[in-house]
Amino acid sequence: MVPAEPATPLVSRRDAALAGIGAAAAGLGAAELLAGLIPGAPSPIIAVGDLVIALQPPGAKQLVVDLFGQADKLLLNLVVILVALVATAGIAIAARTRPALATAGISAGGLLALGAGLRDPLADPLLSIIVALVASLVAWFSLGRLLRLAARRMTPPVAEMPAWGRRRFIGTSIGVIGAAAVGGLFGRTLLANAREGAVPQAGGLPSAGASAPPLPAGASLDVEGITPLVTPTERFYRIDTALLVPRPRLETWRLAVTGMVDRPFELTYDELVAMPLVEQYVTIACVSNEVGGDLVGNALWRGVRLKDLLARAGVAPDATQIVGRSVDGFTVGFPTVHALADEREALVAVGMNGEALPANHGFPARLIVPGLFGYVSATKWLTEINLTTLDAFDAYWVPLGWSKQGPILTQSRIDVPRSGASVAAGAVTVAGVAWAPDRGIRTVEVQVDEAEWAAAELSVPISDATWVQWTYPWEAAPGQHVVRVRATDGKGDLQEERRTPPPPDGARGYHTIAVAVA
Repeated sequence: MVPAEPATPLVSRRDAALAGIGAAAAGLGAAELLAGLIPGAPSPIIAVGDLVIALQPPGAKQLVVDLFGQADKLLLNLVVILVALVATAGIAIAARTRPALATAGISAGGLLALGAGLRDPLADPLLSIIVALVASLVAWFSLGRLLRLAARRMTPPVAEMPAWGRRRFIGTSIGVIGAAAVGGLFGRTLLANAREGAVPQAGGLPSAGASAPPLPAGASLDVEGITPLVTPTERFYRIDTALLVPRPRLETWRLAVTGMVDRPFELTYDELVAMPLVEQYVTIACVSNEVGGDLVGNALWRGVRLKDLLARAGVAPDATQIVGRSVDGFTVGFPTVHALADEREALVAVGMNGEALPANHGFPARLIVPGLFGYVSATKWLTEINLTTLDAFDAYWVPLGWSKQGPILTQSRIDVPRSGASVAAGAVTVAGVAWAPDRGIRTVEVQVDEAEWAAAELSVPISDATWVQWTYPWEAAPGQHVVRVRATDGKGDLQEERRTPPPPDGARGYHTIAVAVA
């Protein structure tokens, strides 16, 4: 599949690079448009990005989260696009003298897109082949056409119109890139919104048979700038491996309970929400959260008790691990005893803060397990609960260097004042949140400079599974000061002072801020 009229050495490197960028944009745009128009067709950008995530070396996740936070998915999409553009520009430059390299390079890119697409459990294999083939053909044809235009503009121009060929080449290249961008964005929009109508709207969620009791008086402190007791859904953190939010079709989605059980079964969404539903406030956190970070939140979750599902299945006595599997193949794993213990209530959640789970947070169902970091417990877009043993299976993050055991550590954070803030001398309110689900918080203490630790006032806890707010009155003297916070959990264990990074099992250390007092 070489261009009908091979490129000539007359084409400059700059023009060849522009032709390559236009060709790559055309191929990617066509593929994104197909992915948006045809259900089950994969997006090569997303598929290759997912492959990059799957092949990431240990430590890469934390580095990306540290640098880019919750913008990591957008960044990876842009990196995949940029690499495709640069690589095809290089192919076009090489094809000036060796046209066969255009076919080889574009074919290699198509095979990469095909292999990545075939890994996607939500994609149709035949459509994966079609999308990769169409993208390759469009890119190949566009490259040949643009290189021929560039070569023609290098021939002796007509005297009365010396710049016509140059303008035509540049205009055509820009037009191809623009059309590809429009088509690709339209396809990505269709893909992102596909099946959105399957998600129940607010008010469509069945009521809980056991609703959470009203928040106790004093559960929330009236301090400006403090983190809300209940995190609004739109502000709740999102850290996962999905470059595009999965939106399973409700008519085909099933939740299966499998593995080392006496009676495996599966449920439709209607059957799941018809079971007795309960509500509880639970604070969950990401293991990548740095000391003082915001990858933690508290919400009202509504769902089916995991214990009820396990009792129906009949768990084998030697089944020591529960593996949650997402519709996109992602897995988590945690000890079975953690779900069966009397002191905690793990849920297959279908609602969040009074509404159906948003797509970003796991619709149609997700696991919420008090006391465990999300990477070992909080499967979004849940489709299978598999009973196995701890030795038999390592979930997604374990081979990448993260601990197999992921209890949430006792942590505390200063929300106000912010680090680096300037405040007036006199009465200053220091406030924040502290959490140790599912042990609860017994005390929070604040230290200013090298003074003795002093007890802060705590809000009334909702439960041991949630964070508390705290406040401390500080009589601030002029000068530069350092303020620290630490918490003691409900079992009497003091938060660890030794500073550690998040890998492999969570960050440790006291949150410390610097404040200027004038």
